Amino acid sequence: MATHKLDLTSETLHGDYSISHEPVLHIQAGDTVESSSLDAGWGIEAPNLEGKRQKHAKSETLEMNGHAMTGPIYIDGAEVGKTLEVTFEALTVGSYGWIHSGGFPHRVHEAFGFVDKKAEWIIWDLDADNLTGTNQYGQTVKLSPFLGNMGMPPPEAGHHSTAPPSNWGGNLDCKDLVVGTKLYLPIPVKGGLFSFGDGHALQGHGEVSVTAIECPMDYIRLKLDVVDDMSLERPRAWTPEGWITFGFDEDLDKATFMALGDMMDLMVAKFELTNRQVALGLASALVDLHITQIANPLYGVHAFLPHNAFIN
Repeated sequence: MATHKLDLTSETLHGDYSISHEPVLHIQAGDTVESSSLDAGWGIEAPNLEGKRQKHAKSETLEMNGHAMTGPIYIDGAEVGKTLEVTFEALTVGSYGWIHSGGFPHRVHEAFGFVDKKAEWIIWDLDADNLTGTNQYGQTVKLSPFLGNMGMPPPEAGHHSTAPPSNWGGNLDCKDLVVGTKLYLPIPVKGGLFSFGDGHALQGHGEVSVTAIECPMDYIRLKLDVVDDMSLERPRAWTPEGWITFGFDEDLDKATFMALGDMMDLMVAKFELTNRQVALGLASALVDLHITQIANPLYGVHAFLPHNAFIN
């Protein structure tokens, strides 16, 4: 299989999901792509403590200025009804990261009275070699990089926001999608038109301030393959620690039951169980439910089943 290098240029950046974007790269199923990404806010340098920074020029000319996304990539063999397998082979953070909280309307800020407050910015110097980040207060954390946003456009015409997660990927913001993970996405359009971005150096479950440690990625290596015999309605992931299923909805309960229902289906197939009711019982002992994020227009919940759930 071939390895392709995708340069980060104005031509390979966009701020929405749309079938109208011409692919910037054509590859075969099973090929690998090497590239990079801006931070989600289109920054080309670290912000100062007021949040001011220089942004990429293209961000000023877009019809829809969402997350800075790299792509789209056309994968030969990607057909509607099949599943895209995205393997995260390498992720190297850039030199800086940032978090902000408060200062604009959002349900989290509204809950705590932070909408009209001045935004608080926490700026991080990132050390990719040692996987650490240090902020202006001298606090150092261990990094766990992942991409917050990757996926394919819906089949409908138009420009679609990068803000919500969707059945085809999008703004998943799941901290468990680290190097070594295989993310499975239902393919909505011929060729897939896969894009990626929104580097996160570190995030807790929930992404509770509406941002993670947002960062550029200096190096990204993804293997993109097509699976013919896996029929999915929503994303699913195999991580080095276990299986993950997802749910997304404006209602947290509905998102929870989506994730749990998909996990029950996975367990029935994986363990050859007699029915979903047995799976639900076993899930009560084996499966953890996490709030993936409360930052996006649709809440995210994921169910986690460890690989070592059974000892025999």
